[in-house]
Amino acid sequence: MVRTAILTLWLFALTAPAALAYPDKDGGLGTIGEAPDTVVTKAGFILIIGFPILVLLLTLLQNHLEKRKDRRLAAAKARRARVDLRGGW
Repeated sequence: MVRTAILTLWLFALTAPAALAYPDKDGGLGTIGEAPDTVVTKAGFILIIGFPILVLLLTLLQNHLEKRKDRRLAAAKARRARVDLRGGW
């Protein structure tokens, strides 16, 4: 873990000069150019609405998987109980 951290820091130190060598390449505008206030506002609203929806969907998925696991474990326990009731050696 320490070796990975040192390697990562070393990689960042080596690539920083290349990143700083082109400060005026795009003028700080990013990939879509100059973004008006409406674009920034809409992107913020998408994030505000999107994250709770993502959390809801992932929670529903986890709940479904937990119920499926519980049903599978209950069925396995019932099978073991049936085998024990039949008797045997």
